[in-house]
Order: sequence, then structure tokens, then C-alpha cells
Amino acid sequence: MIEPMRTFVLRARAAPVDSGKLLASIGTDAHPEILAHVLMNAIFVAQSHRDDVVVYLVLESTADYSRTLRFEPRAMHELGGFDERALLAKVAKALDTSRGMGKEETRPVEPGVTVQTISFERLVQQLAVDHQLFVLDRKGTPISVQTFADQPCFLLTDHIPMPKKTFGSLERLGATKLSLGPRMLFASQCVVLIHHALDQG
Repeated sequence: MIEPMRTFVLRARAAPVDSGKLLASIGTDAHPEILAHVLMNAIFVAQSHRDDVVVYLVLESTADYSRTLRFEPRAMHELGGFDERALLAKVAKALDTSRGMGKEETRPVEPGVTVQTISFERLVQQLAVDHQLFVLDRKGTPISVQTFADQPCFLLTDHIPMPKKTFGSLERLGATKLSLGPRMLFASQCVVLIHHALDQG
């Protein structure tokens, strides 16, 4: 029997894979703080954290390979706080660990955190094997009427919309368009609404 697990993937197209540049770009057009906000809302609840979540952050502003950071809260020994600075420090540590990696390599960063040099497209191809894929779209199926299997995976983006060609490839992988309402929301707000909807079940 598959253990229920919620997976969130944030495609951060403007986020630098160099840790120094990432931290220096807080508050600029790159908006790396989005990474921290998604982690915060995906992982933490009041005075605790969720064990049934996996979060992938895919940072794409790079001269070589995207960096895909995987966070599994139930395996993490030390979450280090949920403020923006603490969470971005974890992201920066993972990026430092990734220096010198070749294509499609994986390295452990600390318990519950790994870094891979794989693209968003490749990651989603892997997840499609055993996850129910959802991509957010205002014209998609309302979340209130959508049924979910044990392994839903939600594909989010930063302030830069997904390219139109990506929607075609996601559709071929079986992704369902999911609507959270008529307004465009921050990825971190989407995470909260998705958690809330699934918690009702």
C-alpha cells in the first residue's frame, strides 16, 4: 500500500543557482524569497511540521544545469526555523553542495535534503511514473470537485509563467489542469489552499 504523500514542485525560473547571487538578489526582480515562502507554507503548521510532504525547488537561472533541491521534512533532523533567512540558508547550503556536479548527478546535502542537476522537464517525467500530476490553471478543474489519489503532485511556478509549450508536454504526461479560483495567486498561497483542500478529505 502506498503511503499518502503530497508533492509540490516549484519551478523558479529566475532564481540563481549561485548561492551568493541568490542571497544577494533578495528583494530584486529574481524574487528568491518565493523559495522560502513555498517551503514555509508547504512544510510548517503551528508548532510543528507536516510529515506527508515532499518539496522540490527547481532553480533555473544558470550557465550549466538547473539545480533541483528536494526537501523531505520527516527525514530532516533540524529544520532550523521557518523564517525567510533560515530557509534561504538551507537553499544556499544545497547550492554550495552542488558545485562541480555534472549533468543528472545527485548529492546528499544533509538528512532529508538532496540536490540534483536535473531539469524541471526531467524531474516531472520521473514523477509522472507514480504521481498524479496537477498543473495550476485558472481555467482548470475546480479543486473543490477534483478527486485526488494517494500521491498527488502539484506543479507551481514563480512570478514567471510556465512557457506555453510546457503545458503541452505536461498534458502528454497526463497532468490535469487544476483551478484554485479566478485570480492569479502567489505559489505560496496556492500551497496553503491545496493543503486546506486535501486536509478536508
